[in-house]
Amino acid sequence: MHISDGVLSPAVIAFGWIVSIIFIAFAFKMAQKQGSIAEQIPKLSVFTAAFFVASLIHINVPPTSVHLILNGLLGVVLGALAYPAMFIGLVLQALLFQHGGITTIGINSFNVGVPALICYAVFRKGSGMGLSKPAIGGICGGLAILLTTVFLAITLITAGEQFEMMAKLVVIPHMLIMVIETIVTASVVAYLAKVKPELLPLNKEDKK
Repeated sequence: MHISDGVLSPAVIAFGWIVSIIFIAFAFKMAQKQGSIAEQIPKLSVFTAAFFVASLIHINVPPTSVHLILNGLLGVVLGALAYPAMFIGLVLQALLFQHGGITTIGINSFNVGVPALICYAVFRKGSGMGLSKPAIGGICGGLAILLTTVFLAITLITAGEQFEMMAKLVVIPHMLIMVIETIVTASVVAYLAKVKPELLPLNKEDKK
């Protein structure tokens, strides 16, 4: 998920930054409607750290390596704030460990952030329909990876024919991550539903 500098065209890079700025502004506007942003900082910090650490743990799946992303989980728990949380994580990874480029932070954020927002909407809808939170959470965990992989492949294809093979190679290894994150997200959501249900969307409505 860490595309390096010099790979993408200026148009794709510009698109990534413009969309990311819009989504980050939207995220904080939505967060203000849900309450004080200061009150949400501890939760934001914890899950940003989880994303940061998970993305540093690489699993070798020849001919490439993959890592956990947890964007489905962040989407479920943080909602709109998942996008700025992952943006911050990607900035720190690029600056501290040279994981991904500086110019590509925008598009890298888009590739993991938009699936997180989609999963937040899916989780809210599923929970509102009375579906099992762990089950819908697991679906969101896998769906986020599927969408992120598709976005990544499309992004690489825009870079030219020399990256078309790479775009194909990233798909199959990420199916393993999709399975792992389905299980992880379902497990975390099940745990939170028992011990800290207020962290999950629609909890207030569920209590009524």
